[in-house]
Amino acid sequence: MESNKFNILEKKIAESKLGGGQKRIDTQHAKKKLTARERINYLFDEGSFEEIGAFVTHRTKDFGMDKEYYLGDGVITGYGTVNGRLVYAFAQDFTVFGGALSETHAEKICKVMDMAVKMGAPMVGLNDSGGARIQEGVRSLGGYADIFFKNVQASGVIPQISAIMGPCAGGAVYSPAMTDFTMMVENTSYMFVTGPNVVKTVTNETVTSEELGGASTHSTKSGVAHTTSANDVECLEDVKRLLSYLPQNNTEIPADLPYTLNEELRLELNNLVPDNANKPYDMHEVINHIIDEDSFFEIHKNFAENIIVGFSRIGGKSVGIVANNPMFLAGCLDVNSSTKAARFTRFCDAFNIPLLVLVDVPGFLPGTDQEWNGIIVHGAKLLYALSEATVPKVTVITRKAYGGAYDVMNSKHIGADLNFAWPGAEIAVMGAKGASEIIFKKEIAEAADPAAKLLEKETEYAEKFANPYAAAQRGFIDEVIFPQDTRRKLIKAFAMLENKVVETPKRKHGNIPL
Repeated sequence: MESNKFNILEKKIAESKLGGGQKRIDTQHAKKKLTARERINYLFDEGSFEEIGAFVTHRTKDFGMDKEYYLGDGVITGYGTVNGRLVYAFAQDFTVFGGALSETHAEKICKVMDMAVKMGAPMVGLNDSGGARIQEGVRSLGGYADIFFKNVQASGVIPQISAIMGPCAGGAVYSPAMTDFTMMVENTSYMFVTGPNVVKTVTNETVTSEELGGASTHSTKSGVAHTTSANDVECLEDVKRLLSYLPQNNTEIPADLPYTLNEELRLELNNLVPDNANKPYDMHEVINHIIDEDSFFEIHKNFAENIIVGFSRIGGKSVGIVANNPMFLAGCLDVNSSTKAARFTRFCDAFNIPLLVLVDVPGFLPGTDQEWNGIIVHGAKLLYALSEATVPKVTVITRKAYGGAYDVMNSKHIGADLNFAWPGAEIAVMGAKGASEIIFKKEIAEAADPAAKLLEKETEYAEKFANPYAAAQRGFIDEVIFPQDTRRKLIKAFAMLENKVVETPKRKHGNIPL
């Protein structure tokens, strides 16, 4: 009798692992996609994953659904370890009803989200779904709303990561949008609120799914995707790597890697910034000489490239980096770069990750396009985020820090803990030429040789303000340092700031300019 019961259980376990059946699994593989179970097995440490709800089935009787049941109902949920640390996850199974979300499918996801919050561990969603299960009507829509609500409740409490590994359309896109990071797979994943057919009907635009909402579109144009990967395996590797920089929850700090302090001089930094203030250079090179070797994990790499954000390690400590990049738009702040950096800053602050801000910014990008698209409000997002952040904050000005952008880029005035500047740093309201044209306008106009007089006044202004020493005299810069010493200074600074505590005003929440 017992053996018969055991046989029944064994058959059910085998059935649940088959999803929608071998034929549909083969179709998934033909699309160069892993199955939901293969993704789970790759993400988690070998043998560590424990499934929850493997025998759940839908409750729908309409439209012939009472004749088609699959154990698990199109989503695998559970927990395990990733590099030895507890992580919760769900993986939608496209082989079952196209991964469409049902009431019970949503209940399974909500259950593991609740567990993740209670246990204080990251939540990873592997999305591959055709959308709401139409046969269930409002019950399916309610399931989405339940998930959205839980995303919001978990926000800032545990890290939430969404990997888009297939279709994600309609209401389904809002859950990834409310998680901390959205990662997409090139050529096999897409996200949009309304698909190509609806777009064609309503606007008469002809567009493919890839053009409308593929990984390339969302990583370069919209900024919806934080990272893209060539295939499922690379995407899952990126999820693992991202998790390695993060704490388990908002009450912990990221784990340090063992590190022994050495001489830490980086002579290459002395020659990276050109003498010509108008000549660009790639801030990635500065970053690579400051951080622990090969430790930079860039976020939003192909979006708003005039600013760089990402995670790194400095002396074994996890650090978030925000850096202007003079290679694009001269490093000016604009609508997209401000939003990009503000979002990253707030994530780091929520999860106790120290911030390093590298500054080379001539100001905000001028023009009607920027003004009409709200640069005032979007620039204020970054100002608000850095002002609000209470984690250790260190700034290094490598070259230009002009105008309001000087204030915004983690200046001493908005709460930075330590502000360093390289000897060639220029801290002023504006560049010497523009300032001279305004201050000495009358004198230049009346001169026998206006061009020579402008050059004279420009040199005079530059000697007075185009250096870091006036700011250092006022204490706005804590130390002017040789570029080669930057890494050593940062290692010591972040070690010193490790136990920083800030008492914030009591309030429900601030009103960030959205």
